[in-house]
Amino acid sequence: MLIARAPMRLSFAGGGTDLPAFYEEHGGMVVSMAIDKYVYVFISANGHDSLHISSSDFSTFFRHSGDGDVAEEGKLRYARAFVREFNIRSGYSVFMASEMPPGTGLGSSSALAVALAKGLAALRGQVPGKAAIAELAATVELDRLKMPIGLQDHYAAAFGGLNAIHFDHAGVRVEPLEVSVKTRDWLDTSVLIFFTEQAHDSREILEEQGKRSREHNPETIGALEAMRGHAHEAREALLEDRPADLGPILHRTWLEKKKIAPGITNLGIDNAYQAGLEAGATGGKIAGAGGGGFLLLVCPEGTQVPVTRAMETMGLSRADFHIDYAGARVLVNNGAA
Repeated sequence: MLIARAPMRLSFAGGGTDLPAFYEEHGGMVVSMAIDKYVYVFISANGHDSLHISSSDFSTFFRHSGDGDVAEEGKLRYARAFVREFNIRSGYSVFMASEMPPGTGLGSSSALAVALAKGLAALRGQVPGKAAIAELAATVELDRLKMPIGLQDHYAAAFGGLNAIHFDHAGVRVEPLEVSVKTRDWLDTSVLIFFTEQAHDSREILEEQGKRSREHNPETIGALEAMRGHAHEAREALLEDRPADLGPILHRTWLEKKKIAPGITNLGIDNAYQAGLEAGATGGKIAGAGGGGFLLLVCPEGTQVPVTRAMETMGLSRADFHIDYAGARVLVNNGAA
């Protein structure tokens, strides 16, 4: 049995500037942290001349007879693309499971891509570095599967920790943010997330954002440039041991984020966010592309309980977490062959 996992992430500022349509011309930066909510990939020998792929999140199963390459189209496309990338046609069972439901804005699809890349590389006896795993996962997801997404999630999942991730036409650079223990503890206790009970498909939002960036839509470009500036502000606040400044920074970036494409927010999200502010939160945003998923709120000491109660009154459920510092890992490798 071989078990690999990759963490999901929370993006503080700069999300959207990691799409090629924007950063290749303007440059981008995202400040994010990996969290201890994971996507797992289990690989085991099945003793048959066939390949089995299954997913608990989508309650589905696929079998390949072992003849020829695995087709990439159809259900369970991610796993199909990665077993094809590693030329695996038979003899194994691949099972995938996530701690959080899909479509919640925590980067679960890219975490799955990273976990698959990490696990299947280990199956082949390969030990690529974190950057190589992130690059492979991003290449398969963006180029092979044609997902209209950015690059931040792959690097957050592969590296783990708290990072400023820089994007430009030359490539991606991950800058680990070495912050004080005090700031780490503050992030662990003061950043809260609440499930809106609205799962979403980010494809439409991201496709529209990419289209507007390519067409140089002034409102979208202006909002993304402002959000890139907010990412720099967040980086400086964290490095200078001013984590409480994150709330107002996130509030400003949320106001800009709502301008970049339709569907990012709705009345329910806006009402919940306002209720959070009235209960003591100093800022926040929807995690991920928008439209649903988790609402992130910055809640200084003394406000966590009233904010949580306000969100519960609105029908939102709080999910507890800690920062993940390990990134993608192989947890068990007893020899899947």
